[in-house]
Amino acid sequence: MKLTVLVENTTLIDKYLLGEPGLSFLLEAGGKKILFDTGYSDVFIKNAKLLGIPLEDLDYIVISHGHNDHVGGLKHLLNLSFKKSVKLIAHSAAFEPKLYGKDEKIGLDIPLEVLAEKFEICYKDKPFEVLPGLIFLGEIPRISELEPPAPYGKKLLSGMDDFLLDDTALAFKSKNGLVIITGCSHSGIVNICEYAKKVCGCNKISAIIGGLHLLRADDSRINKTVDYFKAQNLDVIYPCHCTGFDTICKMYQSLNVKSIGVGSEMELF
Repeated sequence: MKLTVLVENTTLIDKYLLGEPGLSFLLEAGGKKILFDTGYSDVFIKNAKLLGIPLEDLDYIVISHGHNDHVGGLKHLLNLSFKKSVKLIAHSAAFEPKLYGKDEKIGLDIPLEVLAEKFEICYKDKPFEVLPGLIFLGEIPRISELEPPAPYGKKLLSGMDDFLLDDTALAFKSKNGLVIITGCSHSGIVNICEYAKKVCGCNKISAIIGGLHLLRADDSRINKTVDYFKAQNLDVIYPCHCTGFDTICKMYQSLNVKSIGVGSEMELF
């Protein structure tokens, strides 16, 4: 499987691509294309064009969670002429209106009905095999004492705290173990990893790629998370997006950390 970074907070020198504080990956395997998240805007489409990647032949769009730095680009896909029916896979709560602070809307910013006219929306709250060996994990159990349920904003319609039950990830069964592909890891990267191992029946995690949401974590949580990664004997970790500079620096001290940016490509075997 090939992974290409279409949107990330950072860009790579001499690539001349655009970055933004969001995330979008393109996965290619078995002749299929899966778009994982869409960033804030149309930047991922512009970058795909510069990279010579046609998005009109997408097979799937997979959403990690419903925040606008991951679903904001969906409205720009409405302007593309797709060659086939595109399945849009997400947790059933991903497109609920979301609010941060008093009046900042941070969820999907187009009517869901408009989205449904363009894509075949498939709500998956339980694990779902998108392609052979590539698992959409669905709702992540919050079992780690390190990462108990914590609200992030509110649900706009009910006014209730939003515990982001829609936050999920992908797990790829590579020959070296599991590759965990995350959006923001609001559900907790330890929770994600432990659930992926259970769902996939594999205790070896080879790699983690994506946002880890440790940007504002305290030293205790960061240190314990790094200890968890060390105990997993990871082959490599690619932390990005919402992980945080201080966290990445601590990971560098004891883990095989590789940097990625917009335009990065990697083969996952």
